Amino acid sequence: MPGLLRGVARTAVVAGTATAVSNRVSRRQAGRWAQQEEQQAYQQQAYQQQQAYQQPPQQPAPAAPPAADDMTQKIDQLKQLADLKAQGVLTDEEFEAQKRRLLG
Repeated sequence: MPGLLRGVARTAVVAGTATAVSNRVSRRQAGRWAQQEEQQAYQQQAYQQQQAYQQPPQQPAPAAPPAADDMTQKIDQLKQLADLKAQGVLTDEEFEAQKRRLLG
């Protein structure tokens, strides 16, 4: 019986030691993986910041043409419509409809 007890005790010690070593290795490996992931995230962030600094600044949208130019165009078109009406190409109704569309 003492031999059997000694064998069981030895097995328990070996199993306990193996479990402790396995847990320690697992924790160490998890720590290394976490450190690698953290380092990769840091490098990715640094790369993105570098790319953001290297991109040329965006140009502002072109400004809308001044209202004076638009009004000048409308006046010119109204004059053309009046000339066409005077020549008899446009009727009074057509002239009024085009004028309303233009001034609209």
